[in-house]
Amino acid sequence: MKRKIKYILIVLLPLFQLSCDSWLEMLPPSGLTREEFWQTKEDVEAVLMGAYSSFSMLDNLLFIHGEVRADMVTDDTNTDEAVRNMMNGNIYTDNWLSNWADYYEVINYCNEVIKNAPIVQEIDKTFTDYQLKGFMSEAYFLRGLAYFYLVRIFDEVPFVLEPSETDDTNFYLPKTSSDSILQYVTNDLLEARKYLSDNYLTLMEIKGRASKEACEALLADIALWQFDYEAVIEHVNNIILADKIEIMPSARWFEIFYPGNSLESIFEFQFDESQYQRNDLYGMMNQNARNIDPSTKALNMFARKYTDEPFRGEDISIRKNSETDYTIWKYVGQSPDGRTTRSGIYQFSANWIVYRYADVLLMKAEALSQLGRYVEALEIINTIRDRAGVPVLSITNSAQAYEDAILEERALELAFEGKRWFDLVRMGRRNNFARKEKLVEIIISNVPSTQKRILASKLTNPNGWFMPINKDELERNLNLVQNPYYNR
Repeated sequence: MKRKIKYILIVLLPLFQLSCDSWLEMLPPSGLTREEFWQTKEDVEAVLMGAYSSFSMLDNLLFIHGEVRADMVTDDTNTDEAVRNMMNGNIYTDNWLSNWADYYEVINYCNEVIKNAPIVQEIDKTFTDYQLKGFMSEAYFLRGLAYFYLVRIFDEVPFVLEPSETDDTNFYLPKTSSDSILQYVTNDLLEARKYLSDNYLTLMEIKGRASKEACEALLADIALWQFDYEAVIEHVNNIILADKIEIMPSARWFEIFYPGNSLESIFEFQFDESQYQRNDLYGMMNQNARNIDPSTKALNMFARKYTDEPFRGEDISIRKNSETDYTIWKYVGQSPDGRTTRSGIYQFSANWIVYRYADVLLMKAEALSQLGRYVEALEIINTIRDRAGVPVLSITNSAQAYEDAILEERALELAFEGKRWFDLVRMGRRNNFARKEKLVEIIISNVPSTQKRILASKLTNPNGWFMPINKDELERNLNLVQNPYYNR
């Protein structure tokens, strides 16, 4: 998956040392070799921080892969052609968005920590078992999260568990089934959650480093993808019982996004422009970017002329610039007023929220409804709606009716947060693709009329819901087999 390289730690990515001011302050070390580097617990933590940093730099990819093939966003004059092609279902193996190297860079950092941390403990006598297990558990969490994204984007992928340390490393692994990967990841996470720290000192660490609650959220999400509904309920209940996370009050809903790290947050990637840690979201979504816009579907949900969502609607989730021009406001605005944009160092400091409480509660509602526990599911849905200031629902007692209602509620509550495409694919996969046509219907509603028939034909094949392997990877690694949908 990577070209063979001589292992020098500094060339991978600038690493991090900790300070009392910021746990993600960039201070690269001075080009040390392996033998010189892995000496202290601080070295282990530096590489772990490299994993967090490397993952956070994927915020644009997490958004693109989670949203642009769905129905909540559309293109504009400056949209990257590769992104526009994804939106229209014209995806080929030379599309740069089919390159998975950035995800494997995160995985390599994690593999480094998992392999070398126990060795460092033998050298550094101040490196306690508690610290060792904590650092390794964070690495397991980040590696598991990276593989979960890969599985949902590509389906089967190479499963790499060793770091690329030397020229002898085997870079040419075949693909592993997604079920096997997720089972392995689940086992890792079940062990890791025992040792994840409850003693982070700052709000950025509490919300930005792997916690027990973040681990439970990831486990719940994986279980839902695999339709293990009892496990989903168990993991979400563990978050509820911990009593550390709560739903933000209605009038403070926008604080989830500005300033971020809210009461509702479970895990988010941190950005701080003052520390040169910049996200890509403002650059993608501000009015002048002309890049990613709310779709007609999103306007029908949030625009004031169509609906009235007092805490999620126009001026909050989106902003109206003119009759024909709207902006995604969650990552651009500083206030829920549709006027005050982020300024100065705050423009590029919007965190990327991976999990928050409303998300996992709706996961639980979905699991409950699929088990026929409709009363409990409805209570959760209406809790979220009540917080949003919209009328409660009455839903017919059927799994399909609840699936549709929850899918809609997740679109309203979690719009533009990188969830929508994965939610739709999960629906399409459920019960042996029983509602494949519903997924196709939703997706083609967002493309030009000239594209609808062509895209509908493409999406009838579930293999087409996943990205192809990039042609460069196929040329480098002859053990890889292309997704059969793209062999035509």
